[in-house]
Amino acid sequence: MDYDLDLHADGPALTAALVDIASVSGGEGPLADAVERALRRLPHLEVTRHGNTLVARTGLGNTGLGRQERVALAGHLDTVPHAGNFPSQWDAERKRLTGVGTSDMKAGVAVQLRLAATLAEPNRDVTYVFYECEEVDTARNGLFLLSRAAPELLGADFAVLLEPSGGVVEGGCQGTLRAAVTASGARAHTARSWMGRNAIHEAGAILDVLRAWVPRQPVVDGLEFHEGLNAVAVSGGVAGNVVPDECVVTVNYRYAPDRSPEEAEEYIRELFGLWEVTFLDNAGGASPGLTSGPAADFVRAVGGTPRAKLGWTDVARFAELGIPAVNYGPGISEIAHTPGEYVDAAPILAAERALRSWLTS
Repeated sequence: MDYDLDLHADGPALTAALVDIASVSGGEGPLADAVERALRRLPHLEVTRHGNTLVARTGLGNTGLGRQERVALAGHLDTVPHAGNFPSQWDAERKRLTGVGTSDMKAGVAVQLRLAATLAEPNRDVTYVFYECEEVDTARNGLFLLSRAAPELLGADFAVLLEPSGGVVEGGCQGTLRAAVTASGARAHTARSWMGRNAIHEAGAILDVLRAWVPRQPVVDGLEFHEGLNAVAVSGGVAGNVVPDECVVTVNYRYAPDRSPEEAEEYIRELFGLWEVTFLDNAGGASPGLTSGPAADFVRAVGGTPRAKLGWTDVARFAELGIPAVNYGPGISEIAHTPGEYVDAAPILAAERALRSWLTS
């Protein structure tokens, strides 16, 4: 089925239209098709497609409109699986849209599309990026794949990721790693358990380290981050009559951007120095960098008091490319991925006004 998007509908209506095209990670094709059709009707944009990721740039070629600065506005098209919250529902009294992906992040994508359709002559060249598979593993992330296959399409002096931030500028992001911490024992029959050593019991000492851990709260570029370290899985056991010889505690460390991925790994190795540690994945964070250049100009333009992003987002992808980036969008991150996910109309309209003013004043 072909879907048609009206990019001149108001932000809340366009958000509802986006939500109502199913786009669970890996199934973004129909939505990407609809977005591509809508963008190709706009003569002031040059559109490129890479898988189910779309890039629309003002002007033609690398020269664009000839502005002194190019900025990127990026948002992902996919959602987590439905949880009885598809299609969307509109509450006219509260002016609230409920449904999967409303906050994370169809509202932000609607703002991008509204600006793309209505700003033919912005004061900066603009690159609009709509990408696939953000909600799943890195290997499928459309922004990651594009940064490897055609990084020139992402070239910019500054980037805004329209992740839900409650209309507040969130600077940088924390790094995240997962590690398997293994407690070892010796197998034995449970009828003669004293002849072995129970690895699950031994793992209690790993949990003791986690319970006693005190999080750092470093200030980076003027913003306070708050680290987290948690057990997220425990696995062990052989059979109902066997003392287990191995128990693995998987931990997730959310680390502030003043630590590199390598430094974060070294810290975890030292913290769990009594056990074998195997790293499963590790994605570095990004420093806020809000005190100068285009980022500082953006903060002044949209107003408010910035805060640290206490999580990982794709601003780190832009940081890898040497592009300062912030999180800024309508919606509430704390209710993302929940069955009752919603977005109010007012923040959608406010985010569009703020970005439009920044790109035209």
